[in-house]
Amino acid sequence: MLDFYFIQNDQTKPNYPKDVEFAGSLDFDIFERLQRKGVISNHYNYYSDFYWSREVIAQIIEKTKDSKDTDKELLLQIIEKAYSKKQALVAYCD
Repeated sequence: MLDFYFIQNDQTKPNYPKDVEFAGSLDFDIFERLQRKGVISNHYNYYSDFYWSREVIAQIIEKTKDSKDTDKELLLQIIEKAYSKKQALVAYCD
């Protein structure tokens, strides 16, 4: 699973998700479908840790906000929480 955690927008990405709040997760199939649909950029790798700033989150919300696609809705549940908390996200694959 790819686990997302809330992080301050200007905070350095921790090496391990310690003392950060869990935001949600996506499995490989959903992540891959979202890439094929153009929601998640292809330069993000499921198996590599990465960071989404508030700006990136806002761009993804714009691409997905009016969709009835279940994959997009799952991602929106995670990123809208981060956006409303005024935080970024860091992702770790376990």
